[in-house]
Amino acid sequence: MTEHTSLVVGGTSGIGLATARLLRQRGATVHVVGRTERPIDPELIPHRADGGDPEQMAAVVDKIGPIDWLVVALSGAEGAGPIADLDVATLRRAFDGKFWAHLTTIRAVLPRLAPTGSITLIGAISARAAMPGTAGLAAINGAVEAMVRPLANELAPIRVNGVSPGVVDTPWWSGMPAEQRRFYFEQVARQLPTRRVATAEEVAEVVALAATNPNLTGTVVEADGGARIAALT
Repeated sequence: MTEHTSLVVGGTSGIGLATARLLRQRGATVHVVGRTERPIDPELIPHRADGGDPEQMAAVVDKIGPIDWLVVALSGAEGAGPIADLDVATLRRAFDGKFWAHLTTIRAVLPRLAPTGSITLIGAISARAAMPGTAGLAAINGAVEAMVRPLANELAPIRVNGVSPGVVDTPWWSGMPAEQRRFYFEQVARQLPTRRVATAEEVAEVVALAATNPNLTGTVVEADGGARIAALT
């Protein structure tokens, strides 16, 4: 295939890193952005920047030049919990770390995005799955995913899509003790129609499809193992 240039913001771990590696395997030149610049994979080009900082992101984009595929995989570990116990300041910080960072990144990259390029945003199925204790996460991810359709119209012919994962075995769960995490994953797997928790690589396949397929736009792909139709607790 003709070589493309991809930028994965939040590409130093989890779904972002898996997507970056997959796009590189498919022949793209792949740049990844993280808050700390560190060697991740010798075939990926690392940059240090905060996705929520417009000046830092603009500086990165200026170094890269024209970009074909933008993937925004920024995330944070805050925002979960019963609404009665949820600290509003924490929720605001969680919005800053995900929704506002997504929006800031899009604005920074847009001047360098190819007219035939794409933007792929990573939300989460909490936006629709109605799981107790996820009202904050639902609000954040719902806000991210709500941008997809209007932006697909506004920015056409640039394509804009979203991917909405469910429970995925990534470092997002690293704050949970290993034994507790194992028990939780087993519990979730029993309730999911697929009877398993997804890997980052499996979700990355969907992200890569959304980023590269020229006939896909204005769509949020639910790669959730059926979480949206299961009564997860």
